[in-house]
Amino acid sequence: MTAGSEGARSGGLRRHLPLTFGLILLALLWGGPLPFRAGGSFAAYMMHMGVVAVAAPLLAFGIVRSAPTLASHVPGRLALLAAFVEFALVWGWHAPALHDAARESLAFRILEQGSFLFAGLFVWLTALSGHLGADRTGPGASRAAGVASLLVTSMHMTLLGALLLLSPRTLYACADLCAPFATMTPLEDQQLGGAIMLGVGGLAYLAGGLGLLASILVEHAPGAGGRR
Repeated sequence: MTAGSEGARSGGLRRHLPLTFGLILLALLWGGPLPFRAGGSFAAYMMHMGVVAVAAPLLAFGIVRSAPTLASHVPGRLALLAAFVEFALVWGWHAPALHDAARESLAFRILEQGSFLFAGLFVWLTALSGHLGADRTGPGASRAAGVASLLVTSMHMTLLGALLLLSPRTLYACADLCAPFATMTPLEDQQLGGAIMLGVGGLAYLAGGLGLLASILVEHAPGAGGRR
């Protein structure tokens, strides 16, 4: 095997690393100890933040790198629609009736987790496709929409996290049935869940939006080799 072919093979493996890590993380989130612990802890139930804010961007980035042709079929102009879909799903599943149903029913829980993954992939793929994939030369409006979708999602994640963190009472009926960590009350468990949403969901989307915005600004900076 020549040095050139070895380098090409190594480069190919590196290209698939984000997708591999995303799939491993998803398997750990859904098949590890968290789903069992989530039955008695609101904070542990926030594993879906790992799905939408960590696994989803890894998977989306991996798809863009591993299958750019496939990613090019995801139009960036749908980014704001994707942000609205994620807003509706995230806030809808955190409504007390639906949240409690998902905690008590396996069928509802599967539907909830699947919709979180769909929403996260929809947002991140539409945001990234115009910046990193074959659609990179697409209209600037699509790339700006990708930035806006991530920043808007960061804001509503932050708002929901703050609501959970600052609420003076438990918001869900399952709090009466939950058995959180021995050192925590159900309200403190809910507050920890809100802090996780703030720290993981809010910051991940904020970092993603600012990162994509920085790439546009650098590309259009005086002396840059990008599009004008």
